[in-house]
Amino acid sequence: MFTFLRMKPLNKLQQTIYYLGGVLVIFGALLNPIESTVAPYIYSIGALMFASMQMLARYEGDSIVIRRLRRQQLLGALLLVLSGAMMFGHHYQMTYMRHNEWMIVMLIAAVFELYSAFRIPAEVEKEKRKNDVKESVGR
Repeated sequence: MFTFLRMKPLNKLQQTIYYLGGVLVIFGALLNPIESTVAPYIYSIGALMFASMQMLARYEGDSIVIRRLRRQQLLGALLLVLSGAMMFGHHYQMTYMRHNEWMIVMLIAAVFELYSAFRIPAEVEKEKRKNDVKESVGR
């Protein structure tokens, strides 16, 4: 990850769990129309793996923008877990989840995750350039 901006990096095992969780989330979501009995389990396990590893990669820097983006990213991860729970509610036909409401929550989570996935590296690069300029002026 970004060690120069005080990001706590994930180790190899944690990175593997993170990527596997992302694959399981996609696989579970795509599998739902075909096999709706197994899909909530695959999706929820993947969402828990993905969200827990995202929460372990902490940002301890000073940038307010990156902190805001990290909060949005974590909110997206929590919404993925919530959509997994809603997927179970839809599968077991609970009275308050008769339709595919979980898809709306998953879409909102995907927007948060996608937005932060592109913006965080851009902000990190901007902070790095700003720090490089400060160091070269200070010499």
